[in-house]
Amino acid sequence: MSKEEEEEEKNKSQIKLEIQSDEVTAQGIYSNLAGIAHSETEFIMDFLFLYPNQSKAKLKSRIVATPVHAKRFLSALSENIRKYEERFGPIEEKSAPPYAHG
Repeated sequence: MSKEEEEEEKNKSQIKLEIQSDEVTAQGIYSNLAGIAHSETEFIMDFLFLYPNQSKAKLKSRIVATPVHAKRFLSALSENIRKYEERFGPIEEKSAPPYAHG
């Protein structure tokens, strides 16, 4: 199979997904800290807001996903970070406070 045929076959198998959202959810939630825990069957991703100069963080959202979905998310996030850095330059990494999932 030629490269063009492979690409055409890939495009045929992709599903167009329409995403519906209410106005509040579409606005999103700000998070400046995240924590991850896992078991054999699921990953739990906590998104928190850490108040400046405080030791108290507020849980803003929790996502529970299968290991397969968590790995797909990691791949998609890595690809988007790569594209971002190509366009805007490297993201400077700063140390974050430790977060113990409780």
